[in-house]
Amino acid sequence: MCGIIGAVAQRNVVPILLEGLRRLEYRGYDSAGLVVLNHGLQRVRSVGRVVELAAQTGRQKTHGHLGIAHTRWATHGAPTEDNAHPHVSNDVLAVVHNGIIENHEALRERLMSLGYVFSSQTDTEVIAHLIHHHFRASLNLLEAVRAATAELHGAYAIGVLCAESPHRLVAARRGSPLLIGLGIEENFIASDVSALLPVTQKILYLEEGDIADIGLLDVKIIDSAGSPVERSVHISEQSADMVELGNYRHFMQKEIHEQPRAIANTLQAAVTTENVSSSMFGPKADDILRAVNGIRILACGTSYHAAKVAEYWIESMTGLPCRAEIASEYRYRTSVSDPDTLIVTLSQSGETRDTIDALLHAKSLGHKYSLSICNVPESALVRGSDLTFLTRAGPEIGVASTKAFTTQLVALFLLTLVLGRQREKISTVQEKAWLTQLRELPGLVQQVLNLEPDIAAWAERFADKQHALFLGRGVHYPIALEGALKLKEISYIHAEAYPAGELKHGPLALVDKDMPVVAVAPNDNLLEKLKSNLQEVRARGGELYVFTDLDSNFTPQEGLHLLRLPTHAGPLSPIVHTIPMQILAYHAALCKGTDVDKPRNLAKSVTVE
Repeated sequence: MCGIIGAVAQRNVVPILLEGLRRLEYRGYDSAGLVVLNHGLQRVRSVGRVVELAAQTGRQKTHGHLGIAHTRWATHGAPTEDNAHPHVSNDVLAVVHNGIIENHEALRERLMSLGYVFSSQTDTEVIAHLIHHHFRASLNLLEAVRAATAELHGAYAIGVLCAESPHRLVAARRGSPLLIGLGIEENFIASDVSALLPVTQKILYLEEGDIADIGLLDVKIIDSAGSPVERSVHISEQSADMVELGNYRHFMQKEIHEQPRAIANTLQAAVTTENVSSSMFGPKADDILRAVNGIRILACGTSYHAAKVAEYWIESMTGLPCRAEIASEYRYRTSVSDPDTLIVTLSQSGETRDTIDALLHAKSLGHKYSLSICNVPESALVRGSDLTFLTRAGPEIGVASTKAFTTQLVALFLLTLVLGRQREKISTVQEKAWLTQLRELPGLVQQVLNLEPDIAAWAERFADKQHALFLGRGVHYPIALEGALKLKEISYIHAEAYPAGELKHGPLALVDKDMPVVAVAPNDNLLEKLKSNLQEVRARGGELYVFTDLDSNFTPQEGLHLLRLPTHAGPLSPIVHTIPMQILAYHAALCKGTDVDKPRNLAKSVTVE
């Protein structure tokens, strides 16, 4: 859950490293540091944001043609300068690392017995000393990294440089993402392609166990057995301006407003005809999707809420049993597996450690079929799945997911249509009608975005609150879960979500005038039931904030605030009702003065277990 960038060039790499860190800061932001080779190692580290590191490098006139840099989200050790990366061994070798080394304590004891002195609490410093130990024996940096990584248990992506190998940068990965950027007489490493967009769009993705020896003019890759391997060159579809803030105040606000375009881009290949083709999920999709007898969706956080919505869609529209599971829990329980159940994984980055491990666990139980819904091509989940659907959300920088969530929902609805049509649960007429609604979806989302001033006015009333309650019923209960998550993620207001029918079974005890209650109240077949639940809140003095539809029969009254969205969107209503939840959380955070894009204690891409 950190950001890595490295460069070997014939120019000063410090500006490249700092710009890369700035673009990676969403992945970790409690400390940052860099090392360059300049008549020995020159290291600069700081607690806090990249801007502080940049100021220090300016004051120290840091300069070099070979360097590595890192922005950290703390796992081992507090966010202090001593714990910040890069870590150095004997003033000649430096390492940056993303991941967790599970056997670091045993390695630390062994290295201390060999005379190594530790100055941090991190597992990463173990890697630096271990590589140095092997380098003393071989005087070959690539071989030293290979020998050291063979002893590491856990996940890692590392960049290594050594004063005694002045024109080489060595990188290795297992369990954490790392890629190589190819330039003209200069080359780079990074944990995310966004860091390299200002300097190159030519990318090599390292596979599990790969170790790369990177120079100015060449890149050599070996696998964990030491055999040379070739990796394909990819041209990134992203551009540098896609990760710029533009005229928006925060990336989260930008990404909320990018949703009509992101949804349209995701739908582009899917809804240009009168039916949805299974081929959008891969060349083998038709045979695989016909063969499955159930669906299990594995995901974490916001993606899990998308999975919960799909659970309702798939069971009601296809007749297939569907179960959404939290990926971090699934692999640690004894489950009943069925080889013909399709395993669907959801992840914005495709590198979410818990979800990757859950997929591997499912395969170990004998599941034959897998589908990844992801925003990043060539990510670990994509490479490890039989079928793939790539959402076209573009880069998402804000830690709190917005457009990744809505495009995941679009992908899951398309999957539902394919499964339902194959099983003759969805007629040709129904399919055409829902395709028409899909084509109209970007416009509906834009209509909700136009309500931002009204939602912002509501948010002002949340700024001094300590708690909030979110309610929904049926397929909209996961949207209430998502609304509560967004509010607590970025405003630090404690929020919980419940199925509205559960109020009387306990949560009603929490309701009073100081606890706002937000209700997702579309004009569906559960609306009248929901209205009765909301009356229970009003009877206890609760203040209600209700997001409903234009065609619903709701009457404003004291203590009940209404905001009408467009006409009810049928099964796509959860996507439409997600948007005001995002806007409410964003403006509540603005009112409270929190760091919207980089909320405390959180990181964007959760690449550790």
